[in-house]
Amino acid sequence: MSTTTEAPRAVPGSLPHSDGAGSFVPVQTRSERPASFDPADFSVPTGREVNWRYTPLDRIRPLLIDEDTESGDDLAVDYRIDAPDGYHVESTGHEAAPRGEVFRPEDLPSAIAFKRCANALHVRIPQSATAERPIVIEITGKDASRHANAHVIVEAMPQSAATVLLRHRGAAQYAQNVEIIVRDGARLEVVSVQQWDDDAIHASAHQARVLRDAFLRHTVVSFGGGVVRVNPSVALTGPGAQTEMYGLSFADAGQHLESQVYLHHEGPHTKGEVLYKGALQGASARSAWVGDVLIGPDGVGTDSYEANRNLVLTEGARADSVPNLEIETGDIAGAGHASATGRFDDEQLFYLQARGIPEDEARRLVVLGFLGEIVQKIGIPDLQGELTAAIEAELAATPVEGVVA
Repeated sequence: MSTTTEAPRAVPGSLPHSDGAGSFVPVQTRSERPASFDPADFSVPTGREVNWRYTPLDRIRPLLIDEDTESGDDLAVDYRIDAPDGYHVESTGHEAAPRGEVFRPEDLPSAIAFKRCANALHVRIPQSATAERPIVIEITGKDASRHANAHVIVEAMPQSAATVLLRHRGAAQYAQNVEIIVRDGARLEVVSVQQWDDDAIHASAHQARVLRDAFLRHTVVSFGGGVVRVNPSVALTGPGAQTEMYGLSFADAGQHLESQVYLHHEGPHTKGEVLYKGALQGASARSAWVGDVLIGPDGVGTDSYEANRNLVLTEGARADSVPNLEIETGDIAGAGHASATGRFDDEQLFYLQARGIPEDEARRLVVLGFLGEIVQKIGIPDLQGELTAAIEAELAATPVEGVVA
């Protein structure tokens, strides 16, 4: 496969100055980011790049090394697929359609994973079919010292409807690409849940294309793992395409949970909503969220909004949040973005305590209500109950102080 955008070899992720003097300036907008299937087109990140500035590179170093690990994948990760007959289809080789129809690696771990994963895991919802129960892909790491590469394809054929759940558990060094194609008139929900052990590292790029009058709800839930970096990208290419992108995270001491979200309104009369929420507790708890929305020149009639909210529960925890918005047409229905990081709302606590609820219980209810907004948007009742219990367990592990770091 050919490179889609040339990256300057000396400083990948940079563009030459117009004076032609040979120096470079960093790429600042997501739409300018280079893409390539060849890992050699990406230098090892230093942390100065805009897309790596918040990531602890020393901790994910194993995912930045282009080594042949195909023989070790089976030793690192187990896969189990629960899907109706005919939904799991064979995908042999890098050229097997529809692999690469949508996906273009935008960083080194993604390019390595694409190259090193010989065969994709392909789930296809047949045309006009409706899956009566969620399709579940369970990914279980078996060894934190072993590396695995993966490419997962979720393809919803025209007029189909389904929910696909990706569950990550155990421990491994796991580089993953997820390619999502929502064809005309289809309705798809994809939920990726990260409940890794504390010594797992996980870098994942999700790239989706939503076609005419189709709908995608995409949700990222990160609770476990030492370093978890899940970056979803959705392109609304067809007229009338819609997406809802949600995220939920709870970072404890020693954890780094990150998402870089990209929503591209390419076609006319598209609609997108982005809402990510996170809670942090523990002196070394870290989260990072970067949200980019691009409304292209053909995105007339676009309606788009993105927001990130973070609740810091203890001293020393830190949340970085950066919303960005590019608009290349003046004919839109609306667009906006917002970000907020802080402690408890004192008025909410006062309201609850004034009605006889003890302070500790009041704080617990506030956190549950804050994160529960995302939980309730997931269309899997059993998972909703499980996540609520997981939030309760997180709160019970460390007393909540309710102060800003």
